[in-house]
Amino acid sequence: MTTKPVLAALASLALLPGCISIGGGEPPERLLTLTPTATIPAGAGAEGEVAAALSVQVPSVTQRLNVTRVPVTTSDSSLAYLADAVWVEKPAQLFRNVLAETIRAKGNRLVVNGGELEYAARTQLSGQLVEFGYDAVNSSVVVRYDAVMEMPDATVRTQRFEHVVPGVLPEALAVGAALNEAANVVADDVAEWVG
Repeated sequence: MTTKPVLAALASLALLPGCISIGGGEPPERLLTLTPTATIPAGAGAEGEVAAALSVQVPSVTQRLNVTRVPVTTSDSSLAYLADAVWVEKPAQLFRNVLAETIRAKGNRLVVNGGELEYAARTQLSGQLVEFGYDAVNSSVVVRYDAVMEMPDATVRTQRFEHVVPGVLPEALAVGAALNEAANVVADDVAEWVG
């Protein structure tokens, strides 16, 4: 009587490889990431009131940027994704990390991330990452960020930031490096605007 459940379990295990793909295909040769050019040194600290701190939120994105691929604009109404170009994380999170680190390094603000402190800060920087990809028509990369800063007195400031790097070859490493450059320029501009 115990052989039927054992045989059923073995039959189920035999069917399992057809349902699950453990390998998921060949992994990418390399992953792209963003690295802030402005950083705070090890051991540097900051202190202040949580209410006076600045929280940098992950920007919102449209679905075409809500992936780990690099979008390529091929015309006004079509896009593709760059071959062999895969981000280590979604671009919005990577950009937020560069933005927060740059504001910490260049600004005079206490920047808090994660957990309850992020929501306790009375100044919130949010926005939308509008463009973060390759423009095949102009052989350039574009980073465009619409920043929204909500102040402690409930006033709201907005500003659009953009940087274009022209003359970029449609290759993963070249596009990744140019996007890193453009993201850092935009982050510098936002840090100056935030103060």
